[in-house]
Amino acid sequence: MSAQSLRSEFEKRFGANCRVFRAPGRVNLIGEHTDYNDGYAMPVAIDFDTYVACAETNGGKLSIQSLQEPGAAEFTTNESTPIPLHNWTDYVRGVSIELEREGRPLRGANLLIDGHVPIGAGLSSSAALEVATALALLGFSIPPMDHTTIAKLCQRAENEFVGSRCGIMDQLASLKGGTGSAMLLDCRSLDVRFLPLPEDVSMVICNTMVKHSIAHGEYNVRRAECEAGVRYFAHHGEGIKALRDVTEDDLRQRGSGLSDVLLRRCRHVVTENARVLSAASALESGDLEQFGQRMYQSHRSLKDDFEVSCSELDLMVELAESIPGTYGARMTGGGFGGCTINLVERKEALRFSERIVESYQRATQIRPEVYITGAAQGAGPVF
Repeated sequence: MSAQSLRSEFEKRFGANCRVFRAPGRVNLIGEHTDYNDGYAMPVAIDFDTYVACAETNGGKLSIQSLQEPGAAEFTTNESTPIPLHNWTDYVRGVSIELEREGRPLRGANLLIDGHVPIGAGLSSSAALEVATALALLGFSIPPMDHTTIAKLCQRAENEFVGSRCGIMDQLASLKGGTGSAMLLDCRSLDVRFLPLPEDVSMVICNTMVKHSIAHGEYNVRRAECEAGVRYFAHHGEGIKALRDVTEDDLRQRGSGLSDVLLRRCRHVVTENARVLSAASALESGDLEQFGQRMYQSHRSLKDDFEVSCSELDLMVELAESIPGTYGARMTGGGFGGCTINLVERKEALRFSERIVESYQRATQIRPEVYITGAAQGAGPVF
């Protein structure tokens, strides 16, 4: 549904005028599981949006409806002990709770949500919903809130109310994405440097159409393992507050004191940070072959050291590597299913899509979805 159609639907359901806000999903070219380790990442906002139509009310209620989900949900705006329902409404409620804590109380609001970011694909449908909701509810509030503060607020909502210990990359990418550019994101300082993507290259996202049930719990396990690694290295050296501060020399000199699992977890993050910076240099110099090699190296590290890949993702990367015109491929997102991101010559993108669909379906009996996307502008009001 278009934003204009969403507005018309809102007026039909709620009998009031509304404003509409949008927030895009994201794909991450390289730099996976580095954001919650204060590292580097290279996300790109994509041409898939979540829209939120919203109007303020005086009833002290937050009424939420979705075009994709049946029924409606209603909550008081100042719940003393809010309890998660463990469904999609938790993302909206989490944001409203954090706005209250930030000193932006809500009198009440009606919201109608239309999501176009594929769910469960690792393309940050949750962050897009959080960001669009935050912008919609902040539309009633003065003064404006800067994008970095909004991103932190949305991250807290997901960490503390939803219960997923995500980093801040997804929310920042949704808010700050730039048309035609990737973002080199420093997840410690939250500084962003835009890196223009070559016009003769396409980003092709391949959805494996699987999401293994261990994904949510294992994500939190990986965070805990990284934190254990930080405690170990902090005990043996000064100034180490996150795996961002650990070097490859540290791994060589002191890594023998870690269990094999923790050593591999730390090694992924440390080497992934180096790969992101190397990939950024390659992109700036136009060396797409080197950039693609860093993508393949990233996938191998996620598969072998961080152990968040799966057979379907590995197969998709192997298939992509054999198709002419492919610079690089890797899994993207938290892992255990979802999507790969492929950097492909623009003139070969359609042929690439056809071949990978055919090959993957033949091998798995699952028909994948393939999206050829550009780098999109970050979130904001539609009208």
